[in-house]
Parts: sequence; structure tokens; C-alpha cells
Amino acid sequence: MKPIEYQRLGEKMYRERLDNGLRICVIPKPGFARKYAFFAVNYGSIDTAFTLDGRKMRTPDGVAHYLEHKTFDTERGNALQMFAERGASPNAFTSYSMTAYYFDCTERFEDNLRLLLDFVSTPCYTEESVEKERGIIEQEIRIYEDSAESRVYENLFACLYSAHPIRVPIAGTVESIREITAETLNECHRAFYALPNMMLCVVGDVDPETVKTIAAALPAGAPSVGDRDYGPAEAPTPDRARIETAMEIAMPTFAVGFKGRPAAPGAETMRREFIGELAAEVLMGEASELYQRLYERGLIDSGFSCGYEGLPGAAMLTAGGDSRDPDAVCAAILEEAQRICREGVDEALFSRLKKSGLGRRLRDLDSFESICYRQCAYAFEGCDYYSFPEVFEAIGPGDVLEFLRESVRKDQMAVSVIHPKGETA
Repeated sequence: MKPIEYQRLGEKMYRERLDNGLRICVIPKPGFARKYAFFAVNYGSIDTAFTLDGRKMRTPDGVAHYLEHKTFDTERGNALQMFAERGASPNAFTSYSMTAYYFDCTERFEDNLRLLLDFVSTPCYTEESVEKERGIIEQEIRIYEDSAESRVYENLFACLYSAHPIRVPIAGTVESIREITAETLNECHRAFYALPNMMLCVVGDVDPETVKTIAAALPAGAPSVGDRDYGPAEAPTPDRARIETAMEIAMPTFAVGFKGRPAAPGAETMRREFIGELAAEVLMGEASELYQRLYERGLIDSGFSCGYEGLPGAAMLTAGGDSRDPDAVCAAILEEAQRICREGVDEALFSRLKKSGLGRRLRDLDSFESICYRQCAYAFEGCDYYSFPEVFEAIGPGDVLEFLRESVRKDQMAVSVIHPKGETA
């Protein structure tokens, strides 16, 4: 494998598409005892409608998450236990657009890597094991349902989108997971867990050629999945402007979202994400005038946060936290956006935020977890993660201003509020 040098970042990476279709990325960290391997699938909770062998498929909500749980079962036993016997710490997660399995260790790295690649790529789903897991996942879903922080954003996404699957929680619902069978999991594994639809990223004091040899031993596979369907084209306006509910909480909590234009695949995905994040910070981040005013008036606290979320077919600017008057906060956000659109972006603030944002991304290069996740996420979108300094620096105040004018408008806003039980709206 030939190294790719990123002089500006002081990073070296080995990257290759193997003959079996798997993309691998190795980032050596000489002298580090810890080794980290991340095996990602370009498949998440939103991938419920797709074409498989020429057939249009629609799977129950929550399959990707269910599949993540059951993939640790192998014919030789549970992979978690096998990792523990080899001195490794494993885990996995499912997001809206990715499923990933990973481990870190200081010894027996090659054995652990073989185990990771083997159990993820070899399906072992039976009706008995699937039924056994149903109650465990149902309990997990109910925990999320009892979390105001989760519920307020899930309700918001359901307001913003009429058809896109982001409107459904990642784990699905208690009702939807009852429809999942071993056949469902096997079909989805065949569709998505094909090596050309996956990526392996390794960081640590490892030999790239050894990683390549181990990964190349996996049998070749061709992707079975065809076009993914995220529903009909969404209107630029939300499906609903507001949702309110009540839970056992001490203070109202809220989330506000502005429905945006999804980015095109490729480099535009990264650029749009950076612009969205900078726009959120300029408008209502901790360094903004608006944040200070709202904080001083007691309308928000230190838990208030804002950001940008982009997925295939969906994009939004969001903010939220606890507030005694969510409507006042939302009105202030709209008013401030209108002011900035009239007067322009404060260039001194923009410059500080831009330097801060680039600094955060540079610091993320010290995190093995962050490196692997971002390498895979951006690769699936068709862009190179290590190109971020050039992409970030090319963004100017005008890009942020255009984003705010296009996205932060009342007709594109939806609000989700959860009140304490017993209190009226």
C-alpha cells in the first residue's frame, strides 16, 4: 500500500479498494499502545425502502438497529465474549445513515481484527434468537420514549418531514419491531453488508500491509441493493408547524428546526455541513449576541445547543434546550436571523468562529474514534475527510448569509415542545 501524505495536517494515510470490493483506510500512529478498528456499513435506519434483486423492498422501521444487535451472535457464540477473551473492548452503533462495529485493544490486534471482520460479514440469524432479542429492544425503545431529550427531537423531525424516514426513531417503534423476522435480517444483511458497501478504518501502531492481507482474505461480494428510496420529494415547508406534549419533567423543553435544502453527494456534502454549522454559531451559538441576551433574560441555560444535520434527502438547522418560554426563544431566533440578513454577518465574529471551528476539527485528529467515524462517513458521501481544511477555509461570510436567508424563515420552521405534566401550554 502506498501512503498518501497530508502535509498540512501532518498525517499519513494508506487507502485502497481491495479486489473483494472492501475499502480500507489505515492511519499509522507510531508509538501508541492502543489500536482501534472500525468496520462500517453504508446502511442506517433511514434505509427502509430499496431495490433488492430487482424487487422493491419495504422493511419495518428499526431493522438496521435490530440487525446491529443480532450480528454479534455467531455459530461459535457471542462475539462480545470472544473479544473479551482476547483483551479487546468492542461496541457498535446505528445512526440514521450508518451502522458500525468497532473495538480497541493493546494486544492481540490481528486476532481481534479477524474476529471483527468475520462476525460482521457472516450472518447468523435464527427465528429463536430474533424473538429472544425482541423484548430487549422493546425495553430500549421505551427508555428512549421516557427521555424528554430524545422525544423532543424525534417529535421535531416528524413535524419537519412528511415522508422522509428521519421522521421515525432510529430503533423503530414497539409495533414496527414486532414485524421483524430472521428472514428480514438475512435479506437486509445480504442487501447492505456486502463488502463494496462497507469500509474498514484502522488507527494505531499497525502495519498497513498486515491489515490489507487480513481484510483481503474476506470473500468477494457484490452489492445486492439497488436504489434507495427516501420517499417522495419533500415540500420546502414542514409537514406540521408545531407539536406539543407532556411528560414528567421539571421545566419545559423544546426544539426548533428549520427545514433546509439537502446537499448534493460529494464535496458539496462537507461544504454544506460546514456552512450550516457556522450559520448556527453566528446566529445563536455561545459567542453570539443572541445567545447572551437569551441567557441573561433567563430564557435559556447552559444546556441550550444548536447545529446542522444533513442526511441523504434531508437537511435542517436545529436548536433546543430547557426554557420557561420556548416561544419567546423561537421568536428571538427569527428576529435575529432577519436582522443579520438585513445588516450582514459580523465579520469579526465570523472570523473568530471560523478559526474556532477549524481548531476543533484539528483537535479531533487526536481522537481515534472521531478519525474512523469521519473517514467512513465522508467516504460514503463521496468525499475525502482530510480535505476539510481547504473546504473550511474557502467558506466566507457571504456563504453563511446566503444559508440564513434561504433556510431560517418562519415558513420553514417547526417547533416541538414538551411541557411538565399538569401544566398548560
